[in-house]
Amino acid sequence: MFPDGSPLTVAMEEEEYTAISMDVEESPSPSITPRDPPKIQRLEESVVNRIAAGEVIQRPVSAVKELVENSLDADSTSINVTVKDGGLKLIQVSDDGHGIRREDLPILCERHTTSKLSKYEDLFSLSSMGFRGEALASMTYVAHVTVTTITKGQIHGHRVSYRDGVMEHEPKACAAVKGTQIMVENLFYNMIARRKTLQNSADDYGKIVDLLSRMAIHHNNVSFSCRKHGAVKADVHSVVSSSRLDSIRSVYGVSVAKNLIKVEVSSGESSGCAFDMEGFVSNSNYVAKKTILVLFINDRLVECSALKRAIEIVYAATLPKASKPFVYMSINLPREHVDINIHPTKKEVSLLNQEIMIEMIQSEVELKLRNTNDTRTFQEQKVEYIQSTLKSSRSDTPVSPLPSGQKTPKVPVHKMVRTDSSDPAGRLHAFLQPKPHNLPDNVSSLSAVRSSIRQRRNPKETADLSSVQELLSGVDSCCHPGLLETVRNCTYVGMADDVFALVQYQTHLYLANVVNLSKELMYQQTLRRFAHFNAIQLSDPAPLSELILLALQEEDLDPENYEKDHLKERIAEMNTELLKEQTEMLEEYFSVFIDSDGNLSQLPVILDQYTPDMDRVPEFLLCLGNDVEWEDERACFQGVSAAIGNFYAMHPPLLPNPSGDGIRFYTKTSEKSPQENPALGGNVEMESVLDQDLLSDAENAWAQREWSIQHVLFPSMRLFLKPPASMASNGTFVKVASLEKLYKIFERC
Repeated sequence: MFPDGSPLTVAMEEEEYTAISMDVEESPSPSITPRDPPKIQRLEESVVNRIAAGEVIQRPVSAVKELVENSLDADSTSINVTVKDGGLKLIQVSDDGHGIRREDLPILCERHTTSKLSKYEDLFSLSSMGFRGEALASMTYVAHVTVTTITKGQIHGHRVSYRDGVMEHEPKACAAVKGTQIMVENLFYNMIARRKTLQNSADDYGKIVDLLSRMAIHHNNVSFSCRKHGAVKADVHSVVSSSRLDSIRSVYGVSVAKNLIKVEVSSGESSGCAFDMEGFVSNSNYVAKKTILVLFINDRLVECSALKRAIEIVYAATLPKASKPFVYMSINLPREHVDINIHPTKKEVSLLNQEIMIEMIQSEVELKLRNTNDTRTFQEQKVEYIQSTLKSSRSDTPVSPLPSGQKTPKVPVHKMVRTDSSDPAGRLHAFLQPKPHNLPDNVSSLSAVRSSIRQRRNPKETADLSSVQELLSGVDSCCHPGLLETVRNCTYVGMADDVFALVQYQTHLYLANVVNLSKELMYQQTLRRFAHFNAIQLSDPAPLSELILLALQEEDLDPENYEKDHLKERIAEMNTELLKEQTEMLEEYFSVFIDSDGNLSQLPVILDQYTPDMDRVPEFLLCLGNDVEWEDERACFQGVSAAIGNFYAMHPPLLPNPSGDGIRFYTKTSEKSPQENPALGGNVEMESVLDQDLLSDAENAWAQREWSIQHVLFPSMRLFLKPPASMASNGTFVKVASLEKLYKIFERC
């Protein structure tokens, strides 16, 4: 036997291959018969409807959009959406609209049944959301639909279920609230492939929340809510609002709303494209990872990829790091210029002169961005605080040594604090020109002032009266913990103007209303020192009647009307007699002494080392006479304390501030003789000169006030003041800058 691969074996294989080849060549080729054309058949109606349903209801969010738009067409003012398993198990939409008539229920879910159209031409002047009559019909082919509705004037509602476009049973009478409730259950139960691709319920629920958020900021005359089935808290909760910006704030948050710029574009027929656009775009402070474009055209939520690309190009070219914007736009244009019948879900529209419109909007957005990027403004806003436990002051906190080998934690650059309340270095006044040094002689050194303040930190000898204790308890209960933390640890930087001081807390810079702060501090100190005041003795007793009459004359808007003089004198006499009757109580509890002749000779000391502006004594006495309720004990003590607090508050002096434009109030004209200026011949020249005495008084008054604010008011505030919650919103504290945000701005430079 020859092994495989021998010459004999190869020869035999070649002979066999030749024989097989000859057999193939000799066999006849099979004949190819031509196929007949396939027959075109009409699909069954159920198949057609299911195919159409798959185009209209692509995802659960598509069903929610159609149902919510139907609710808006029904003039609803409240729309509530409940979702289970991302909408696959349950979508429930309830509204308070006009409802559905009983006689319309049999054809409600048939295809192409609608109340919006009667003929094709109506498409060119359509103002409603839906119009094709496919949404409800499509849902019945891919889900189980139940409708509960009641119309105005009916004593009960009706409930009916639908399957494949027809009613499963006759409408049943039931209890119902105003409007319509539609439940879509087991969505895509008969489309296994699509249902499997939509198993990520969290993703679908997020799309539903996003849809309703967009609807809520545009339809701000309708309240929206959206929650998961069984959840207590709604993920979308908007209320009716008159302002679009308020709607954005309630839905997308304060951080988005405060960084928006309003944009408006209006174009007439002369430009070849008639439309009106209004909206909001984000400024350079807004930071996001993706673009949010909320676009409504004729009140219809749509998408426009061309407009989105155009706006992104503007932001990429204008702002650094290609910042992604937040954009809300509402465009209104003639209905005949819009074709809304180009997409099964009405997701896209076709516009006449779309390129011109986008170019105009792009130019306006670019202009707004460039203007805000050149000059930055800080608007008033509520002070933002994190409610946390109050920190102890730095001086009271023990410093524990770090373990051996452990380095001090590094503070990020954007978190570094320039100064704090215990370190006055670097304050604003150190860089300004020095103020006059001729302050009153009785002003002691700074250390003496602070020592005196600390001695009166916690007065224990308050009067044991229930009314006073109630007032003090009210001060404690209304205290804002975030503001208290700020006041305890803030640093005085300097005066920004006559009323506001700049203060720093951690990495934030605030404008603080000195008048409001000092008024509240003096009021609280009056209550705490009740019946235990030191006294200021007036060198010359002042007659009450003359002081009150002076205050009445200052308040009179028509001082030339002499007919009122008798009335003013009568009011002054009545108030004088009233205060003389209360002199015993005023002296015992508030150290305000009025003698039997009606002369004021003593005032209380509210803060050591501080004397009030005596120019405001007339106003104080008039306030005591007119604004205090003397019959009720609690109201009386509160009214007197408020009057004293207003009197002792650090108001701007009555003399105008001599710095800046205020200097013109101290100029006077005088004649200059010809001998002093021979070139004028015999003419007399008028020249402006400063009234040095009045100017010196004004400079001293303003310098004394600023010294008191820095060295008396703010140290006392840190120890005594319990700021009420109202100060967080009434403009007393206004955040003007934050180191973190400024660091982002300068980081780009």
